[in-house]
Amino acid sequence: MSRSLLQHTLACAAFSIVALAGVAPAHAEQRAICYNCPPEWADWGGQLKAISTRLGVVVPPDNKNSGQSIAAMIAEKASPVTDVVYLGGISADAAVSADVLTSYKPKAWDKIPAALKDPQGRWFTIHSGTLGLFVNTAALGKLPVPQSWNDLLKPEYKGMVGYLDPTSAAVGQLSVMAVNLALGGSYENLDPAVKFFKALSKNDPIVPKQTSYARVISGEIPILIDYDFNAYRAEYTDKAPVRFVIPKEGSVVMPYIMGLAKNGPNAANGKKVLDFVLSPESQRMWGEAYLRPVFAEYLSAQAKAHFLPDSDYARAKPVDLKQLAAAQSRIVDRYRNEVQ
Repeated sequence: MSRSLLQHTLACAAFSIVALAGVAPAHAEQRAICYNCPPEWADWGGQLKAISTRLGVVVPPDNKNSGQSIAAMIAEKASPVTDVVYLGGISADAAVSADVLTSYKPKAWDKIPAALKDPQGRWFTIHSGTLGLFVNTAALGKLPVPQSWNDLLKPEYKGMVGYLDPTSAAVGQLSVMAVNLALGGSYENLDPAVKFFKALSKNDPIVPKQTSYARVISGEIPILIDYDFNAYRAEYTDKAPVRFVIPKEGSVVMPYIMGLAKNGPNAANGKKVLDFVLSPESQRMWGEAYLRPVFAEYLSAQAKAHFLPDSDYARAKPVDLKQLAAAQSRIVDRYRNEVQ
């Protein structure tokens, strides 16, 4: 047998062994790992498909939440698994403090507003959501759609109002701060929120620990303090009888961020993913998934038509991430000790 024929035979045999083992050859696909990229949230499913098609990089879906992602990255510091991570903005400081992110300034870095990125490049905003009232109008029956935070305290809404548990969910903590700031409190003074949630507790609220989108769609929770993008998805994609309300006293806007993992195994591909999520194509896709892209010019007129008028959004102010992070433990402690 000639040397070239022998080499070909050995190569085919090696390929067959790999295939039989169920493992693709190393060169068959480029990969990047993203923590907290769940396909059912914010159309990450569509984003992951686009990343595979446009970049040739396969990103497996991942259903961790922000806290679980940071905890996993801390546990894996000696041998990192993920390349990039997606987090609610409230977790930005925690990720930086844990030293699990490294500096990377993607191609569109300079266009991102200063308040929406870490100066050292460890995280940056890709889109945002506004907190308000996600209301199933059919489940209300003949009751009017509430228009304010204080409406939720009315006895006619007894047993109808839900919010995520502030002791375990970041959106629950954000709910406390949104109410607090709207009712005259500050990042330091939480008294208005504590007073409000103590009063609401007498109205038999529903307080789940995890995202409760399906429970609103079904009418089990008629009113949920939640994000606009979930309400718009329910209304326009799932065709549910729902509305979104930004309370008349005001609310907050929460950025969602991404960053490059420190010492990730596929850093080059991770950087490609981070470049992509700020690209015009990806930013348009976020808008079509009812999130407000960090670059407003990529929110199409068709997508914007699904949002409430700008006059309503004027009542929602950007949250201060550093002050919110500093208040997190006090929110949990005061809720646990004074409301629960």
